[in-house]
Amino acid sequence: MATFVYTARTRGGEKVVAEVEATDKRAAMSEIESRALIPVSVTEKGTPEPKGPKTKGKKTKSKKAKGKLSLGSLAKAEPKKARGSSKMSTRDVLIFTTELSDLLASGMTLGIALNTLSKRKSGRSSDDIVTSLRDDIVQGANLSDALGRHPKTFSTLYASMIKAGEASGALDEVLRRLVDHFERIQDTKEKVVMALVYPLIVLFMGILTMIFSMVYVVPKFKMVFESLGEALPLPTQMLINGSNWLVKYGWAALIVITIAVVLANRSLQTERGRHVWDGLKLKTPLIRGIVASGIYANFARTLSTLMANGVHVLQALGIVERTTGNVVIGEEIQKARERVTDGTTISGPLAASNVFPVILTDMLAIGEQTGDMPGALMHIARRYESELDRNIKIFTTALEPMLIVVVAVLVGFVAVSILMAVFSLTNGLDV
Repeated sequence: MATFVYTARTRGGEKVVAEVEATDKRAAMSEIESRALIPVSVTEKGTPEPKGPKTKGKKTKSKKAKGKLSLGSLAKAEPKKARGSSKMSTRDVLIFTTELSDLLASGMTLGIALNTLSKRKSGRSSDDIVTSLRDDIVQGANLSDALGRHPKTFSTLYASMIKAGEASGALDEVLRRLVDHFERIQDTKEKVVMALVYPLIVLFMGILTMIFSMVYVVPKFKMVFESLGEALPLPTQMLINGSNWLVKYGWAALIVITIAVVLANRSLQTERGRHVWDGLKLKTPLIRGIVASGIYANFARTLSTLMANGVHVLQALGIVERTTGNVVIGEEIQKARERVTDGTTISGPLAASNVFPVILTDMLAIGEQTGDMPGALMHIARRYESELDRNIKIFTTALEPMLIVVVAVLVGFVAVSILMAVFSLTNGLDV
């Protein structure tokens, strides 16, 4: 057994310097944590001190003290600025969670792990947030409370699972589950985005081709047609009139479109606007399959993860309600939550709504009967993730030829209108 001298802080932020006997440094840190202390430094007794003048040692100590005082003052003086202006991306949160989980699993304490991560300067806003979390932990705060001070970065789901992990003493395991959870959500988002890339490129190129034809190509043919003084076919005349309008009033059309987009975006910020838009997404062909499958998979996986980590069912439903991303389905979950409060099951209220499919509620009811709700929910999540993949394939398979046909019709109308005029004028000259 060796003796270790440690410096730690209580949950109230008070500094404690004492000794502990343990087989090694790692065991010493575990013993310190078991005393409800947060270790700051642990040194084996008898380790030689760095050589140098005493006055230099005092200076260094003074600098360290000043550094700590400055850090504490900064955390108190600018909490709103640092925490309100900084935001980590979803990818950064996933990387942070993965690294923190790995460090805790290797035996590091939470304070040392966060201190290690805070030293990795990437130049992004994540640096400020990780440093802020480290300072809060050193001052005695719980990780869940520290995460709650960054609501723009860490969702209620994230903070609630961390709180459950702190209560159960399995923080590294909870972090690993969070990594798996967010990796699946990120993978789902990337699948949807990748499915839209090619159709959007086709549509964008088609629009650019039409604008170029109407602004530069058609006016040149118009000059030739006017010089010949012959009557033009109706499609050609329509094309020329459209070209004239676009050249003269194209800027006005652009302004109107911009204003319409801004107003539509503002309306989506209102409760009624979100309700209408979310309901429309659940009814539109091709889109509704992707949207609904993604929501059901996210609902089941999130609820399963929360319940598996010991979060109460009512609290878990409240978190899921805020993370569904759809107001219509969120309202039905809220109604289910109110009925669960009255003592009914989850599957019954969900089945009474018009948005949850029968197979989902039936599988949920089986989980309630067997007492394995997390397992049933994970099975539901896997089922709808597979259905999401199938709906994405259907969407891309149907949308790509549809867009190609639309673009071909628009560009073809320009070409045919010009050719009709050319043939008409050629026939007139032959006569």
